[in-house]
Parts: sequence; C-alpha cells; structure tokens
Amino acid sequence: MLHSLRVLLVLLLIQLQSSFESTKGSSVDDGEWAVDFSMGDEGECNIEIRDVNSITYTEFIKEYAYTKPVILRGLTDNSNFRFLCSKSNLLKEYGEKTVRLSTANTHSYNKVDVQFEEFVKFLLTPQSEDALGSGFGVYTHFIKNTTSATGPGTGVPFHWHGPGFSEVIYGRKRWFLYPPDQAPEFQPNHTTLSWVSFSYPNLELHQMPVECTIRPGEVLYFPDRWWHATLNLDTSVFISTFLG
Repeated sequence: MLHSLRVLLVLLLIQLQSSFESTKGSSVDDGEWAVDFSMGDEGECNIEIRDVNSITYTEFIKEYAYTKPVILRGLTDNSNFRFLCSKSNLLKEYGEKTVRLSTANTHSYNKVDVQFEEFVKFLLTPQSEDALGSGFGVYTHFIKNTTSATGPGTGVPFHWHGPGFSEVIYGRKRWFLYPPDQAPEFQPNHTTLSWVSFSYPNLELHQMPVECTIRPGEVLYFPDRWWHATLNLDTSVFISTFLG
C-alpha cells in the first residue's frame, strides 16, 4: 500500500512539473502577445529557405543579393532580444513614451502620436477586410525606428525601396513579392488584407507573387526595388532593416 502511494505521488509530481514546463514554455513562446484572433491561412512558400551554416557570403552575393529573395535560418540566437520584446517588458520600458502610428496605404502615410500603453491596450486590434489603409492605429515603430508591433490582419500594401532584411520576433508575417519589372495590380488606398481577400484568389498563374510566411527565428532578405506587401497573421513584433 505504501509503495503504491509513493508511486502515485511520484507520478503526480511528474505530471505537475510537466504542466508547469508546458505553461512556462507557452508564455515564453508568445511573449504575452497572443490574442484570441489570428489568421490561419499561411499560403504557400515558394521562396528558398537556407540555413546560415549552409551558405557562404560569396554564394549569397552571387545567388540572392541582386536577383531574388531568400529566407535565412539560424543567423543569431535572439533569445535575449525576444525576452526584451515581450509585452510586459515593452510596456514597462516604453509604456509612457510617445510612439508614432502610421497608416498602411501606399501613397499617403498619415501619422498620429499616442502613448505606447494606449496603443497596446486599445488600438492593437485585428483589422477588418473592409478597412481602408487610411485608418489609424495599425502600425507603430519604437526602439530607434527598427522594431514594430502590429495587430492581426494589418500589414503594408505593395511598395518598393532599397534592399532589406525582416525578422519576426513574435507572431507570423506573410510576405508577397514581385520583381521590379512585374508591378502588381492593387488599389493603393486599400489594405493588404483586402487584396488577399478579393484580388489574390483571382490571379492568373503568371500573376502569382513570390510568397512565404516567416516565423520567429527566420529572416527574409529581398533585393533592391522588389515590390512587396505584408500581412500579419497574428499580433506581430518584428525588426526591419533597410540597406538603401
């Protein structure tokens, strides 16, 4: 009888420890940014994915730098930065600071200033399909203009500029890209979500974009003057670095 109780107690302790570790891991994984709503359709991925240990600098320059996008894995261990970008840490550090929200349309980036805490608590919400890009509260930059936080369904519509890198810290970000000589058809004052919902399903084969959904730990590189649009499938925190 005593032996059976000891076995039962050990099993109970193991179960409690497993439950604790599962909860702990879940909290770390989403950085407290997870919400009830997220978008399930990640689409296809037709962009090459390379492990950083399998590609040399010379190979990157020759095959990707000037010709096509690539997704890189294993560049750095960003565990510390992920911790700093958790919801509670950012609110603690930047909650009372003013951040600038910018709209998501192509030809007119209207802006409004609010406290970061107000943005997170009241404006970081899912975007509807019929919302125009002129609505406020869908996009914000902080930490020296390199890191952004956005709600599900938000994103930047098609535009182009110099080459750049984008890394997701939390959430998932879906990318759509076209080479410089293949300008996509889109309404400049409509959101990416609207384009994905109403235009994307009707594209012919030759009109389909280069696309993929990137997750934490993945870095997307795109060359100079490539058209690109993004759609955040979850509440997302990410870094973008532009080279020109």
